[in-house]
Amino acid sequence: MTSETIISIFLGIGLSASVGFRVFLPLFALSLASYVGLWDLNDSWQWIGSLAAIIALGVATIVEIFAYFIPWIDHLLDSFAVPLAAIAGTAVMVSTVANLDPVVTWSLAIIAGGGTATAIKGANAAGRVASTATTGGLANPLVSTVETGTAVVVTVASIFAPIVAALFVIIILFIIFSIYRKIRPRMSKE
Repeated sequence: MTSETIISIFLGIGLSASVGFRVFLPLFALSLASYVGLWDLNDSWQWIGSLAAIIALGVATIVEIFAYFIPWIDHLLDSFAVPLAAIAGTAVMVSTVANLDPVVTWSLAIIAGGGTATAIKGANAAGRVASTATTGGLANPLVSTVETGTAVVVTVASIFAPIVAALFVIIILFIIFSIYRKIRPRMSKE
């Protein structure tokens, strides 16, 4: 496995994790990065770097970010975003992974890309439900700000420092797992 392949896998994992926070933001960033020549995409995914894709993903990103600041709309978005995150996480991985057999690429994309995005999006959706239950939705804009900020940081790191982004993903998944382990005993007692 070449260093280019390993870096492309880190890029895909980082962007997939970002998809778990905001579905369209990492796709928009990947589209921009491809358009300006920072990253080459796999042949069948070159369309992501087109001007039309940049415009469409840019508009979708802005709408998604602002919609998450509207209480109750954020829950509606989460109901669509969890399955979309799995698809987008898979797509990001398959579009960025370089020099691997298609079977390996797709397997990696489904497991690492879709799995990472779904795990993070699912945890975020559960966190939003908890925020709504405990604050009546008043803290949801703060939750949305943290999610968007995390998506931006992980996305930028993925594009400019994929290894650092992969480390961020490990830390994020560790935090999610730790929270789940603390909550799980309380859930089983109920």
